Amino acid sequence: MIKNVENFIADFSTFVWGPPLVFLLIGGGIFLLIYSKFLPFRYLGHAIQVLRGTYDNPNDTGEITHFQALSTALSSTIGMGNIAGVAVAISVGGPGAMFWMWMSAIVGMSTKFFTSTLAIMYRGKDSNGDLQGGPMYFITEGLGKSWKPLAVIFCVFGMFGALPVVNVNQLTQAINDIILVPNGFTISFGTNLTIALLLLVLTSIIMYGGLKRIGSTAAKMVPSMVLLYFVFVMIILITNYEVVPKYLSMMVTDAFAADNFKGDPMFGGVLGALILHGVRRGAFSNEAGIGTAALAHGAAKTEEPVREGLVAMLGPAIDTIVVCTLTALAILVTGVWETTSDNGVSLTAAAFGAAMPGIGPYLLMICVFIFSLSSLFSYSYYGTKCLSFLIGSDKKHYYNYIYILSIILAATTPFSMMLNFIDGAFALMAIPTMISTFILAPKVIKEIKRYTQKLKETQ
Repeated sequence: MIKNVENFIADFSTFVWGPPLVFLLIGGGIFLLIYSKFLPFRYLGHAIQVLRGTYDNPNDTGEITHFQALSTALSSTIGMGNIAGVAVAISVGGPGAMFWMWMSAIVGMSTKFFTSTLAIMYRGKDSNGDLQGGPMYFITEGLGKSWKPLAVIFCVFGMFGALPVVNVNQLTQAINDIILVPNGFTISFGTNLTIALLLLVLTSIIMYGGLKRIGSTAAKMVPSMVLLYFVFVMIILITNYEVVPKYLSMMVTDAFAADNFKGDPMFGGVLGALILHGVRRGAFSNEAGIGTAALAHGAAKTEEPVREGLVAMLGPAIDTIVVCTLTALAILVTGVWETTSDNGVSLTAAAFGAAMPGIGPYLLMICVFIFSLSSLFSYSYYGTKCLSFLIGSDKKHYYNYIYILSIILAATTPFSMMLNFIDGAFALMAIPTMISTFILAPKVIKEIKRYTQKLKETQ
């Protein structure tokens, strides 16, 4: 029975992640990048100033600061996509998969700029009269009530996509492989259930505090966890410094040769399959075009939509170009991608163990724990926001019960099933997000012109 369900989810995920969706995400991102005249890169310095709080106004409409909004968005994207997701990308696609993840991040910066700018431009009110932002609101407020079915589609699949199943599954695997098994414990349904219950308690403490508590917690955790992970990986790279240039080069050359791809051909060959694989893992990592980031950035305290878009575009750069590259290099320079059949977080743990025998896996465990826990907080907010739009904010707390049940389910279910499940949900969230973004893109361009003119006048 479970095997049949697993096969169905895998087939469904493969179907929805076909050529049309890849074209929608990557082709759409390239179009938005050109349409905005490469604004995400021209205003990178200004984006950092906004992030630092230079333009913060506590009287602006919203719930959280620019920094807290980015931290909340990053706390969901900087998670298992950066550790387990990259490991999957390398184990199946080889070094070249990382190049296509970079490409998805670069075009994803423009996509996140547009979606998060729209999240502020077209904020709507929930059933309580509170101001909210996100794809479902910029669809209904920007395109009109006749487009509400598109917003409903986003919210329905958003509730599935927000379930923390991959993070919980891989955190459970990490605890088992790194802590329990080496210390003589026998892994069973009971041990996995115990881990799930502990995670449930920790998540509930933050989750029931609402967005302000989530934003505050994320703002404290995200910078420290990225710095900590950076330090650990730099130790691995310094230890293996002589092969770092080789693998950086291989990431580019293998992206077109596809010599190390182990999957099935697509688009007429293995190169097409490698591109799809890299884009898919990149989307899972940085979530550009999916719409989740717009849910967090739509709650930022600002009256200037472009500012929030500029802050949001930093997400894919930090998440994929920095953090994912660190994981990929750690796996590649230690050689574990060629010497072990491990996948997911276990492959990354093997890399840490090879570079730092004894202590390495435990250092990774610290990062995995922080990464996973921070993701659990943010995803719960996304899911409740989707349910609130569908049935009213007074009933949004019901999502927390589904969320809690999914934690228990994920800890006792195969990794491949959970990964394909989230991949499929993300694909169906991307369709309404990208379609509405294309239609509203001219409105964003007008807003860009107004904002840049105002910026010139104040300088």
